[in-house]
Amino acid sequence: MLRTLLSRSVLQKTTSSLAARSLAARSVSCTTVSYETVLVEKHENVALITLNRPKALNSINLQLIADLNAAVMAVNEDNDVGAIVLTGSKKAFAAGADIKMMEPLSFADTYKTGLFNDLEQVTKGKKPIIAAVNGFALGGGCELAMMCDIIYAGDKAKFGQPEITLGVLPGAGGTQRLTRSVGKSKAMEMCLTGNFIDANEAKQIGLAAQVYPNEELVVKSIETAKKIASFSKIAVAMNKEAVNVAYETSLQHGLDYEKRLFYASFATKDQKEGMGAFVEKRKPEFKDE
Repeated sequence: MLRTLLSRSVLQKTTSSLAARSLAARSVSCTTVSYETVLVEKHENVALITLNRPKALNSINLQLIADLNAAVMAVNEDNDVGAIVLTGSKKAFAAGADIKMMEPLSFADTYKTGLFNDLEQVTKGKKPIIAAVNGFALGGGCELAMMCDIIYAGDKAKFGQPEITLGVLPGAGGTQRLTRSVGKSKAMEMCLTGNFIDANEAKQIGLAAQVYPNEELVVKSIETAKKIASFSKIAVAMNKEAVNVAYETSLQHGLDYEKRLFYASFATKDQKEGMGAFVEKRKPEFKDE
């Protein structure tokens, strides 16, 4: 049954139906849009996406991946939205990949279907995503948080890559993104022992940008997202792109890439508005042009 679920025809059917539902998300103002495993709310110019598999502690399965991708795609096409907050529940951001789904699979099953490849689609949008992590962010949940652009942690959050305890290794970027975020030694310790780290340690080692009390986490994340969304969407996208290049490539290539984007920003009307407003000592009114 699982192999049938993973077949291409079922995945295409699921994606097609979710894409149709995503049209509704694009027209929402302040209401909640429900997918099967994801909720979407708009808070003025910010979209709040909430993982919604509470009985499974938001463990990541194919349905959640499809829903999340549809929601992120819809939000990226919504011109009113400038930034995204992705969160889970107070108990778990996402407690990992769905073990019951994976346990029966063979090498051929995972290889032919590209298991979890589609989760990477979260990284493809131009609008920045803040991961607001409460509770457990383990395995695939930690990997999903690291796919976002900023991680804010609730003070009771726990991060970890415990795949070693299941006889496998991270399969959605855990060994790669974690190493780039916290360095080889700490990443090796987390991946080889399966030990969890708390929110304060996550901030100390550079995995999380800020730590907030659990009850304030989402509000603080939305506040930051609103600030980001108040700026030129073009400039925001360029900044995100340049930082990601720094994360993924050599220093010299990154410097050259940054310079090209910097020069390109002078072709935008928002650059003229931003600098003109500074000279005239007024607040800029960006038009995203």
